[in-house]
Amino acid sequence: MSRPMRSEYAIYRGEDLLAMGTAKDCAKELGVSERYIYWLASPTAQRRIATRKNPDKCIVGVSLNDDE
Repeated sequence: MSRPMRSEYAIYRGEDLLAMGTAKDCAKELGVSERYIYWLASPTAQRRIATRKNPDKCIVGVSLNDDE
């Protein structure tokens, strides 16, 4: 799946902002792979988080360039 080169992401745990920037920037700051950042912002991840017992404690990714 192709991703836009300059997509920006915001990564949260609850209401705390953990990282913001490109997938590469966020991954470097959090010590994870870029692929994990893409996954955090995916619809699949959002559905899984919604079914968690304490979704406020989960790490969530939001794509800031999403045109949908």
